Amino acid sequence: MGLLSLGTPLSWSESSKYNEHVRENGIEQLLNSFCGAAGRDGDELYWGDEVEYMICEFDDASENAVLSVKHDEVLVQLNTTYQAECDRQNVHFHPEYGRFMLEATPARPYKQYEGVEVEKNMRVRRAVAEQKLKLFGDKNEVVPLSLTVFPRMGRENFTNSEAPWGHKNAASRSLFLPDEVINRHARFPTLTANIRTRRGEKVCINVPMYQDVATPETDTSIRERNWFVPEDLESARASKPGFIYMDSMGFGMGCSCLQLTFQAPNIDKARYLYDTLVNFAPIFLAATAASPVFKGFLADQDVRWNVIAGAVDDRTPFERSVPPLLPKYNNEYGGIAPEDVASALRINKSRYSVVDLYLGGNQFFDSKYNDTEVAINRKVFQRLVDNEKFSFDEDLARHFAHLFIRDPLVIFQERINQDNETETDHFENIQSTNWQSLRFKVPSQSATPDNKSAPGWRVEFRPMEVQLTDFENAAYSNLIYLLVEAILTFDDKINAYMYMSEVWQNMETAHRRDATLNEKFYWITDFAEGQGKTQLLSIDEIFHNQRSGIFTNFINPILAHKGLIVKSWTELKEKTDNEDLIRLYYYLKLISDRASGKLPSLANFIRTYILNHTEYDQTSSVSQKINYDVLHMSYRITHYDNSKNELSGLFGEELANYLINNSIL
Repeated sequence: MGLLSLGTPLSWSESSKYNEHVRENGIEQLLNSFCGAAGRDGDELYWGDEVEYMICEFDDASENAVLSVKHDEVLVQLNTTYQAECDRQNVHFHPEYGRFMLEATPARPYKQYEGVEVEKNMRVRRAVAEQKLKLFGDKNEVVPLSLTVFPRMGRENFTNSEAPWGHKNAASRSLFLPDEVINRHARFPTLTANIRTRRGEKVCINVPMYQDVATPETDTSIRERNWFVPEDLESARASKPGFIYMDSMGFGMGCSCLQLTFQAPNIDKARYLYDTLVNFAPIFLAATAASPVFKGFLADQDVRWNVIAGAVDDRTPFERSVPPLLPKYNNEYGGIAPEDVASALRINKSRYSVVDLYLGGNQFFDSKYNDTEVAINRKVFQRLVDNEKFSFDEDLARHFAHLFIRDPLVIFQERINQDNETETDHFENIQSTNWQSLRFKVPSQSATPDNKSAPGWRVEFRPMEVQLTDFENAAYSNLIYLLVEAILTFDDKINAYMYMSEVWQNMETAHRRDATLNEKFYWITDFAEGQGKTQLLSIDEIFHNQRSGIFTNFINPILAHKGLIVKSWTELKEKTDNEDLIRLYYYLKLISDRASGKLPSLANFIRTYILNHTEYDQTSSVSQKINYDVLHMSYRITHYDNSKNELSGLFGEELANYLINNSIL
C-alpha cells in the first residue's frame, strides 16, 4: 500500500508547509524518470498479482470470530526468519493498512501466460501464511482468509484486542474502530490522522442498508460519546436514515482486494493499454462483487469501492462544495483560509476514485472522450508542457496535473530534501495516494533502455474484489491477463473509447445490489468501429454478446492466436490430455456462469446465507453468531470442503466436483 519510508512522519500542522515543496520536486523527479525511460522499448509482458488476506481468529468457546490484531508479527517473520524459504517458493508478503492484513505477491513476476502456475503460487502463499500463523501457539485457531470485508468490523468484540472496545482511537477518533486495527508502521496512524485533520472533520461513509421487514430506520450502532471534541458531535449530522454509517479510514483501507500489474512494451503501448482497460474496470468490479455486509449490517450494495473512497476523502468542505458539519468548529469557508479562497479548487471526487482522464496518445483517441469536469494543477501542467527534458503532450500532462491537485498526506522529516536525479519519493508521495481504478506506473530514473532489470512502463488494474478461493482469484487473474495480451496483440483493431462520463456512471451502477443480474452498463457497440458509440447491456451481454462481448472480441481471438482453440474457449474442455487447458476451461466457465447468472456472485451467496440463518431476525443486523458461522463457512469453501454442500452452492455441482477431485498441490 503506497510508499513506505523509514523515518519520522510529520503531523499535518508540521507537514502542510512542505506541500508545495513536495509537488515541485515531485514533478522534477517525474520529468527525470520520463527522460531516462522514454526510449525504452521491447519490454516483455511481465505481470503479477496482489492478493490480500485478513488474519482471523476463531474463538469456538464463545462462538465468535474476530480480526486478529495480535499476530502481525507473522509479517516480520515472513520477511526475516522465513524470507529464504519464501524466496525459494517464489512468494513475498507485504504490509497493508490493517494490523490484521497480509498482502501476498509472487516474489518474481510471471512471464507471459502461466495458467495454473498462478493458482499454484497463490496456494503456496496461503499455505505458508497458514503454517506460520500456527507457530504462534495460541489456544484458538488463527487463519488467513481472503475476505473482501470483515462482516462485523466496527461492532462489539470484533477484534482480539485486550483494550476496552474503541478506547484507543486518537488517530481516527472513530466511534467504532480502535487504533489497534492500524498497522504499527508510523506511516499508517499518521496517514489516518492527517486525512482527518486536512478534511476538518472525520471521514464520512454512508452505505445504503438492506431493507428487511424489521430493519431500523437508522444505524443503531451510533452512540453518544464525549472523548473528542468536535469529532464526537459529528455523527448525528453525518449519518443518514436508512444508511450504515462509518467514520474511519480503517473501514475502507481495511478491505481486501485482488490487483494486477502488467508491463507494456513501451510508453505508447502502456498509455493505450491504460485507456482500453478504463472501461473494463467498473465491469470487473461488478463481476467480482463480494461485499454484502458492512459494520454488522446487510448492505443494499455489493462492493467495497465507495467505502474506500469515503474512507480516504481528505477534501475540505469547500473543496467538496458543501457546508461544514459543525460550522462552529470550521471556518465559514469550509477549511480554506480566507486569503486562499480565490485560488482554491473545487474537487468533485475523493482521491480514491474511478479513473478521471484518458491518457490519449494513440490513433483512436479524441479529446472529446474526456467529457467530465476535472480540476488540474495549472502550475504543474505548464511545467510539464514547457520543459526541456521530455515532450509532454497536453493529454499526458493533464493526467499528472490532475493527480497533483492533491496534497501529500505523509511527509517524513528525514525525506524532505531528496536528490531529484536519483530518487522518486516526492513523486510517489502524490502518485501512490491517488488511488484510482487504474494506475499508470512510471519507471524509476534507473530504468533506462539498456537496464531491463528495472521495471518499465506498467499499468495496474485495481477494481476487483478478492474471492474466497485461490481458484477464483487465479481465474480472474488469468482472464485479465488474456484480456491484456489481446489488447496489446490486436492494438490496431481495438478501439474501446467511450465517454468518460459513461465510465463514471458505470462505476455507480456497479455498486448496486445484484448488479450482475439486474443492471445495464454502457458498453461499446463495436470495438473495431469504435468512435465512442455505446449501448446499454447487461453483464451477461457484455461478456457473451456476439458483436461486442468480452469472450467474442478478446478471449476467443487471443486463445486462437495462441493456437489453443479454433473458435471458442469452450473447446478447451475437449483437450482431455492437457490438464492445464482443462483448468483454464473451468476458470473461464466460472466467470462466464457468474456473468450469465447461472452461478451467484460471492456477495449474493453470503447475503443469501445470512438471510437464511436460523438466528437472523430480519433487522438487517449480522449477529456475532452469524458472523462466526459465515467465517467458518468461508474457511470451508477456501479449503474446498463440501461437507455442508456450500461449495456446490457457490460453484455448482460440476465445478465443485472438479475442484474436489483436481487439487493442484
